[in-house]
Amino acid sequence: MLKMFKKKGEQIFAPAAGAVLALADVPDPVFASGAVGEGFAVDPTEGNFASPVDGELILVAKTLHAFGVRTDAGAEILVHIGMDTVKLKGEGFTAHHAKGDRVQQGDVIISCDLAAMAPLVPSMITPVLVTNGKEFAIASTELGAASGSPVITVRKK
Repeated sequence: MLKMFKKKGEQIFAPAAGAVLALADVPDPVFASGAVGEGFAVDPTEGNFASPVDGELILVAKTLHAFGVRTDAGAEILVHIGMDTVKLKGEGFTAHHAKGDRVQQGDVIISCDLAAMAPLVPSMITPVLVTNGKEFAIASTELGAASGSPVITVRKK
C-alpha cells in the first residue's frame, strides 16, 4: 500500500521504541479490523510513549492508557497503550502533559514501567490510529521503521 502524494502530507512517527506492526497484527479484533481508525501499532521495548506528531493534546484518558493529538492540519491521532490497560485504572502510568498542551513529536506524554505492566494485561502492543481518517488519505506505510522514523504519512482529502 504505497501511495505518493503530490502535495506534502504530515508524517506520523512511532510513539515508542519497538517493532512497528501492521494494525492487523494487533491482538484485539476491534483495533485489528480498523474499526477505530487506520494506522499501525508498536510492540514497545520501553515504557516512554511520546507524541507521534506536532500538535495539540486533545485527549489524555483519566486512566492514562491512551492519549490523542490533533495536528495543525487537523488529523487526530490516538495512541492506545496496550490491550485492556483501561482496567488498570491509571495504576502504573505517569502523565507528563495535560489536555490542551502544545506538544512536539517525540515529547513523552505518558510513561510506565513496561516490565511491571506486561504481566497484568494481555498485551502491551500499542495501536496508533488516525481517528478522523475519512478526512485524510494515508500514504506510505513503513512497517519495521526504525525508532524515530516516520511510519505513515497523512494528507487532508
